[in-house]
Amino acid sequence: MTARPQHGLFITGVDTGVGKTYVAALIARALVAQGARVGVYKPIASGCEERNGERISDDAQMLWEAAGRPGSLQQVCPQRFRAPLAPHLAARAEGQEVDATLLRSGLAAWKGQCDVVLVEGAGGLMSPVSEEDYVADLAFEFGYPVVVIAPNVLGVINQTLQTLITAAVFRDGLTVAGVVLNHVRPNQDDPSQTSNYDELKKHCVPPVLAQVAYNGGFSENVDWLAIARRRE
Repeated sequence: MTARPQHGLFITGVDTGVGKTYVAALIARALVAQGARVGVYKPIASGCEERNGERISDDAQMLWEAAGRPGSLQQVCPQRFRAPLAPHLAARAEGQEVDATLLRSGLAAWKGQCDVVLVEGAGGLMSPVSEEDYVADLAFEFGYPVVVIAPNVLGVINQTLQTLITAAVFRDGLTVAGVVLNHVRPNQDDPSQTSNYDELKKHCVPPVLAQVAYNGGFSENVDWLAIARRRE
């Protein structure tokens, strides 16, 4: 494995559209408030836009802003593609290939530049990020505790438990710090929204760390720096 910051968190989700970036940005702000120098790394992004001659990932920019604009946006997200597809398909649509080496080596840019780095994957653990790599491959090789973001919607218990099972059996197993339940939509006619948090706490191992209100913050005071410094 290439050189990398010693401490970090790997943010993944049970699916796409579950608010990984929003929650990762909350974690970044909480770490900054603790006095930590925070690096942010999104190895690859698709669905990017061209603005003023530059290709922009909104997710990468949100992370960068939340961490206090460390480094550069290129350092945050070195591979960016336009099509709103899985990264390897978005690259193929442009006649390119994902640089699998850069997926890994890009993390080294943060070594010595931060106390803790937040890495955000694309989609869920088994989402492809290159022709041969899944998000879980990067999570395993980077070795940081994994934080699983789950949406507060009907079906989240099944999705979350499946993700935790995947993490447990992938290669030699991933170290999962816990789950964050994220309210991705305003309260709707979905009675599960009132019970999902308690049900997840009952069924999940590792633990549910907190829930996040719609456009709000964490329900619990989580020591993210301590979690990032954990070692097996």
